[in-house]
Amino acid sequence: MIKNETKIRVRYSETDQMGYVYYGNYAQYFEVGRGEWLRNLGVTYKNLEESGIMLPVLNLNVNFIKPAKYDDLLTIVTTLKNKPSVKIEFDFEIYNETQELLTTGFTSLVFIDMKKNKPTRAPESLLDKIYTIN
Repeated sequence: MIKNETKIRVRYSETDQMGYVYYGNYAQYFEVGRGEWLRNLGVTYKNLEESGIMLPVLNLNVNFIKPAKYDDLLTIVTTLKNKPSVKIEFDFEIYNETQELLTTGFTSLVFIDMKKNKPTRAPESLLDKIYTIN
């Protein structure tokens, strides 16, 4: 499936008293990874919302292996798990600068028609871009 890598540096404000990235920040890292994954396809969350589609998170799973620390340069590897339908699912791996695997995760999101406030199928424009790459 389609992968994208995004780099992000850990800011001091993202760490806890132990100097480790606070666990709640991983959801934001995954969001950055998803956003850049879409952007790499030529789509943005903003484009989706302007077309009447929103993508709320249904499921978030995080597995902590080793801590990320202040000033680490992280690589977020975002992989589309399978072809989207009403849902889109991503796997994540976060590595530090020495390529140690620090964290893995998973998110599933649902395509919502903003006018009807009901689930809908993935936009054809997004599916076309995904099928073109695969």
